[in-house]
Amino acid sequence: MSLSDQPLDSDTQLTLDELLALRRSIDNIDAALVHLLAERFKCTQKVGQLKAAQGLPAADPDRERQQIARLRALAEDAHLDPAFAEKWFNFVVAEVIHHHESLRHP
Repeated sequence: MSLSDQPLDSDTQLTLDELLALRRSIDNIDAALVHLLAERFKCTQKVGQLKAAQGLPAADPDRERQQIARLRALAEDAHLDPAFAEKWFNFVVAEVIHHHESLRHP
């Protein structure tokens, strides 16, 4: 049984309304993140094609270190846990490298 199945007082109803509004915002942000990730992967796919055509390695540890430092600083400025930002970046980079390697060895 959910809260919405019970008679609600006005404070509870206001809380539920706010919860629903916040969840709609979260859903919109999640959709935007998916679209942004898709755009990011379009760019990294092109990078992978250039690297494969030139025989460059899939990974670029120097670039990754620079990006981690940059993203950690951005996260701190945005009041986001820098360790979380780094974990997210490492997850995305692992997928990008996997894609780049598949371009080199189809």
